[in-house]
Amino acid sequence: VVCGHTHMQFDRKVDRVRVINAGSVGMPYGEPGAYWTMLGPGVKPQRTEYDRQAAATRIRGAGSPEAEQFATENVLQVPTVEEAMEFLRKAEARQLA
Repeated sequence: VVCGHTHMQFDRKVDRVRVINAGSVGMPYGEPGAYWTMLGPGVKPQRTEYDRQAAATRIRGAGSPEAEQFATENVLQVPTVEEAMEFLRKAEARQLA
């Protein structure tokens, strides 16, 4: 199973099912960069660095009301894995309450 949306790249087995998360190009956790996965005869997780300042400038110029916050919090700064996990734990607790 190949999935996304959790923004954390991984390749693991759950019971007898292999689950692969390709990663996140626009909102990574941990190290900055565009995370993606090459699928073929094997699975090859990748990370590509890019000019984050140029990307932030283009995002800010897009006209979205959330552009500044997104550029600052997701492009120029990247949440640590620990910060992301804490955010996800709190979100899970709210959903289960």
